[in-house]
Amino acid sequence: MMLESMVSLLMEGMITSIEIFLLTLLFSLPLGLLISFGRMSGFAPLRWLMKVYISIMRGTPLMLQLIVVFFGPYYIFGATLSPDYRFIAVIIAFSLNYAAYFAEIYRGGIEAIPKGQYEAAKILGYNKYTTFMKIILPQSFKRIIPPLANEFIVLIKDSSLVSTIGVYDLMQTSNILGGKYYNYFVPMIGAALVYLVLTLVISHFTMKLEKRLAESD
Repeated sequence: MMLESMVSLLMEGMITSIEIFLLTLLFSLPLGLLISFGRMSGFAPLRWLMKVYISIMRGTPLMLQLIVVFFGPYYIFGATLSPDYRFIAVIIAFSLNYAAYFAEIYRGGIEAIPKGQYEAAKILGYNKYTTFMKIILPQSFKRIIPPLANEFIVLIKDSSLVSTIGVYDLMQTSNILGGKYYNYFVPMIGAALVYLVLTLVISHFTMKLEKRLAESD
């Protein structure tokens, strides 16, 4: 009975962790692309601003950013926060953080494309938008899959940080179960196995995507 209860609650925590993972990707992937455009912009103030943003997001701990986003509205503006804001704060903090990492990955992939590709497209009569969407982006996408896959795996593990503000994810659930049954070993091992399975699934799908893209050349 105890084992069944543990498994059931761990599965609920796993669902929350997966929701955090998917929602973070939903917001951070497009945001990261926009930031990368700003980072490569010919407009110096925008380029400098994006560089500062990326440096701050990558240079400070995600846990600290999560705490700032969660407690900031109360201490700065005196706002009364609803219980639902815990989860919202998680998505905001994670999306802002991972967008900075994705922006640098995008930038690296785009800037790795030889300049001759742009010149050839210009000779063929393509404008800048068409050149980027039909020639540059597809090629850079193939290059960024491996580093993106690595960040996806880090993200699913980083989701355990949300337990610090009381969100009932997989890690928080295992802590609660450990206190309830006076046995932290079993729920922690269970949580570790779930994280392992999730990272293996992500690795499998990204490897298949990478292989499919390589075969399409």
